[in-house]
Amino acid sequence: MKDVLGIMLTAVVLVVVGAGCGPAATGPQRTIETELRQADQRKVELLAEIEQHYENPRAHYELGRIYHADGLWSKAAFHFVVTIDFDPANYLARAALLRTLVDGGKEQKADMIVAGYIKQASYSAKQLLILGRAMQWEKLDKYAMDCYEKALEIAPNSAMLYKQLGYYYLSRKDRVRAEEYLRKSFNLDPYQPEVAGELGRMGIVIEVPRDDKESDTESKTQAPK
Repeated sequence: MKDVLGIMLTAVVLVVVGAGCGPAATGPQRTIETELRQADQRKVELLAEIEQHYENPRAHYELGRIYHADGLWSKAAFHFVVTIDFDPANYLARAALLRTLVDGGKEQKADMIVAGYIKQASYSAKQLLILGRAMQWEKLDKYAMDCYEKALEIAPNSAMLYKQLGYYYLSRKDRVRAEEYLRKSFNLDPYQPEVAGELGRMGIVIEVPRDDKESDTESKTQAPK
């Protein structure tokens, strides 16, 4: 009788233990759970940082990105706005705010805001280029092109702008336009080995001018005594 009771008790314990443990998370499931725990922990840390020092644009920006990943559009937008207030030159935060508005179904509002950003940056083609790159980073292609086109109005002979547009179209697999803009960039400034390299990979034969000083040195070295 004792043996039977012992066996039954052991069986009950095994069932309870087995039900409590469940199958161990493996593979992608474990990775997702780990990332969620890390994100929650980082969120707590950032909130503590902000509580100690509210005027911390880095903490607000990072927290905004976490809220954006969670699909909490209003919270993400709030922290991006605060970031911009404390760091007006943070174009990544501006682009992230626009991405949040678009993802949250407020594209019309985003259109109005980006028009203001472009107007503010229109004093410098370089600033428009930086703003455009931030938009491109957030995959806001329409806004990126608005920035680049405005920059070209200000600096129509900028090799840097044409190079950026060339790389932009390369990333979009648009070889025809990429070649067009890279050629323009190279014609304006032939001392760009990276542009020459891209054109070469496209099968376009171009000639990179040699540096005068280098040519003089070589001619002196090869000259007979």
